[in-house]
Amino acid sequence: QVQLVESGGGLVQAGGSLRLSCAASGRTFSDYAMGWFRQAPGKEREFVSAVNWSGGFTSYADSVKGRFTISRDNAKNTMYLQMNRLKPEDTAVYYCAARTSAWPTSRLNEYNYWGQGTQVTVSS
Repeated sequence: QVQLVESGGGLVQAGGSLRLSCAASGRTFSDYAMGWFRQAPGKEREFVSAVNWSGGFTSYADSVKGRFTISRDNAKNTMYLQMNRLKPEDTAVYYCAARTSAWPTSRLNEYNYWGQGTQVTVSS
């Protein structure tokens, strides 16, 4: 069992930056691939980014590529999402997720554990 807690969300103006964190507890963090997903009001939850067990492999949705950076620190049991040049369309609840595999996927139904989410609001 893995417990995930997101933090770092908030209100920011367009063009600004935020750094989200996802703290994990309960099992060996490096056993899991990790991902970030988001859900805007009235929309389905969508893939944002993912990272493999070591941090050496990352993937991004086209909508955030070049603006967001995913990373992880296995010694701190924490994953991060650095979000730069934020846009109003990035407004959503952001969720972190863990997959019982060393390798990530963009498919949300292949993740086993989820955090409670953190709100990101980007004003225009």
